[in-house]
Amino acid sequence: MSFRILQRVWRYSTLLMFAFAASCIASSARATSTPSVQSFFEYSAFSNAQLSPNARYVAMLVPAKDGNVRLGVMDVAERIPKVIASFDGADIVQFHWINDDRLVYAAGDRGVGVGDQHLGPGLFAVNRDGSEFRQLIERSFGLLSAHNATVVRALPANTGFYAAIRGSDDIYVTQHDVTWGVRDRSIRSLNLLRLNTKTGRSTVVERPGVTISWLIDRQGEARAATTLDGDIESVFYRDAGQSKWRKLAQFNAYTGDGFSPYFFGPDGAMYVRARHGKDKESLYRYDLEKNSIDPEPLISLKDYDFSGSVVYNDKKFLGVHFETDADDTRWFDPQMQAIQKSVNDLLPSTVNRISVGYHSDTSVLLVQSFSDIQPSVYFLYDSASKKLTMLGNSMPQIDPLQMSAKDMVRYKARDGREIPAYLTLPKGAGDKNLPLVVLVHGGPFVRGVSWRWNREVQFLASRGYAVLEPEYRGSTGFGWGHFKAGWKQWGLAMQDDVADGTKWAIAQGIADPKRVCIAGASYGGYATLMGLINDPSLYRCGFEWVGVTDINLMYDVNWSDISNEYQQYGMPVLVGDQDKDAVQLKATSPLVNAARIKQPLLLAYGGSDERVPIVHGTKFRDAVKATNQNVDWVEYPEEGHGWQLLKNNVDFWTRVEKFLNKNNGKQ
Repeated sequence: MSFRILQRVWRYSTLLMFAFAASCIASSARATSTPSVQSFFEYSAFSNAQLSPNARYVAMLVPAKDGNVRLGVMDVAERIPKVIASFDGADIVQFHWINDDRLVYAAGDRGVGVGDQHLGPGLFAVNRDGSEFRQLIERSFGLLSAHNATVVRALPANTGFYAAIRGSDDIYVTQHDVTWGVRDRSIRSLNLLRLNTKTGRSTVVERPGVTISWLIDRQGEARAATTLDGDIESVFYRDAGQSKWRKLAQFNAYTGDGFSPYFFGPDGAMYVRARHGKDKESLYRYDLEKNSIDPEPLISLKDYDFSGSVVYNDKKFLGVHFETDADDTRWFDPQMQAIQKSVNDLLPSTVNRISVGYHSDTSVLLVQSFSDIQPSVYFLYDSASKKLTMLGNSMPQIDPLQMSAKDMVRYKARDGREIPAYLTLPKGAGDKNLPLVVLVHGGPFVRGVSWRWNREVQFLASRGYAVLEPEYRGSTGFGWGHFKAGWKQWGLAMQDDVADGTKWAIAQGIADPKRVCIAGASYGGYATLMGLINDPSLYRCGFEWVGVTDINLMYDVNWSDISNEYQQYGMPVLVGDQDKDAVQLKATSPLVNAARIKQPLLLAYGGSDERVPIVHGTKFRDAVKATNQNVDWVEYPEEGHGWQLLKNNVDFWTRVEKFLNKNNGKQ
């Protein structure tokens, strides 16, 4: 029985046990009311809790009341939190412990749209008691050209945090090669610098080529690097204490035959992610003496590619967090396995992800608990006393009893391919003859859905809609065959997978065939428009935001953020060649075929979007409105590829609710 199914069995008999700690069960009066639109899209009230390496302290991000997000630190013994860093007029958006006494953090502004943000995140360092503050990286990009390497001052804004170095005041930062004032979409080398957080002095690490990623060992040395030259990736390695790089392998970036350096174990062994001739990607040890991947994987998942994170301390490799139909953990350490069981016994209705101190000298661990109906809640767990202490709830206004369960289902596409999908049924509405929203994920070459609380899905379910989220071919995470089957299939087999999922839901009696709406963002927006074109009798309406409307525009619009290399080497293989596939790209263009859409349609775009520039939206809007007057249009000038501002999320999803009530509601 899968982890997610076990969670489902436990959930309803044990959810009340969770209330005492999570403070997430609302009063009976609140439980009978429909949650507001805003409640789903509020900013997090508590986030990103992290243990210090010695596990004596925990740091966290907490917003001030009606103010900006601050960085706080709490002694796990005294349990008295203290704010150690904040900005006037800006938020702290991320932080990292670099040793037991010092942290680094970056700035942002969640109340300002992408188009109005003219500063980078910067980087700042401070001790856990608030002393020895130092700015490490500038926020203003205007200082790129003015930077003088002979003066110890903050690094330019094209620099960002990369990794901590255990037991040191140093960190690694990366810096893209740039030509200031010139727009260049070519992939530039990711330079690595070692930076002291107290003096501000940095040294550049020698790179083996146009480096796109680095891997640091447990002693703080850069030991592996991946380079890209056109469509050829190469993996380089150097021995501890040496400066010379040697090439381990090179391979075409689009054939799936290579491997990715993943982490160095405490014993110095290098582990990689690779298919190694199989369909699914697994975690392997790399034999550096034989210059080959071990024949048997360390972690292999039957129906999924390995995706996760490693848990280790200064002594040994403890376990691996990973994702199948839900998040799970495999512990190699018996003591950690016993601790996981104890935590699960206390919190049986959630996934409970445990973090440990790197060289912990306490019995305290950090637990992040979440599920499909519960946003993240953070706890401290004392393994000696076996007691939980709540730290904070990311979304305290969300009542799990009002949320709707999500389950993975699988259905057959018309050519026999099995398609995974997540199905969310609105709580209390039964499982038959429901209005359905088919929500298509973006990417498209990503895993789009997880068994976690999702604000958009739960909002739709709270309004009475079942939600189907297909992992159509081309989606990653389900094996190379599933991914490759989506190559050059925009508007074709990828689109058929979505339609076949819709037909499956109708055949199962779940969906009312007269009340089905298709929706999505980015590629999901493209699929929404193509769904209305290809299957007009299947979908009653559609709404999309920041959607691609023409593949040729992805090539031709030169102010997008798509790299030259991806246009030259990736898109012709994965999406379509402008010349060789010209007929196909025309046939599968929503822009070219706009006149075929007769159903009601809601379109929304960000005026500052560099991934899918707004010209995709305006050209399509003008084309479709020429023959279809039932088209609603909204533009958020300050937004990018999705909505950052609360007011815009509330506005958009309020529009969606009205649109669905009008076009996909009760008969």
